[in-house]
Amino acid sequence: MQNENPDSSNGKTPLRSPQGDTQRLIFPKEERLKSKKLFESLFAEGKSLREPPLKLIYAKTSAEQDVPFKVAVVAPKKKFKRAVDRNRIKRLLREAYRLNKPLIFNNIEGNFAFIFLYLGHKMPDYDEVEKAMKQLLVAFLKKESHEKNP
Repeated sequence: MQNENPDSSNGKTPLRSPQGDTQRLIFPKEERLKSKKLFESLFAEGKSLREPPLKLIYAKTSAEQDVPFKVAVVAPKKKFKRAVDRNRIKRLLREAYRLNKPLIFNNIEGNFAFIFLYLGHKMPDYDEVEKAMKQLLVAFLKKESHEKNP
């Protein structure tokens, strides 16, 4: 006999955010930072936060977007020569962001662009990346809410 619950019929259950509420934790194409112009302006004029081995460069965007955050991840070719290693680091960064983005999504107003840079010298493990990602997102929230309400 089959279950009536549609989620249990295919063996997939909804993911839970770090706060415990159920929602779809996805990283859609619309949230990816692809604009070369915005990318360059972030490096030139963006503010930054650092939590080793990660660095966050962010800026408030004035353009009306369909999503509040545009995100890019970067792994340096100078430190990681093999594309396989760079791609793995980028996958880890995207996954850590995807699972922890509820920390900021409902707690901040405005549109922002983010670049997450990996600055470590060795291949990271997921726990290290996730811990640094959480600390960066919390630090971003504190800094932006502090600047908004002096």
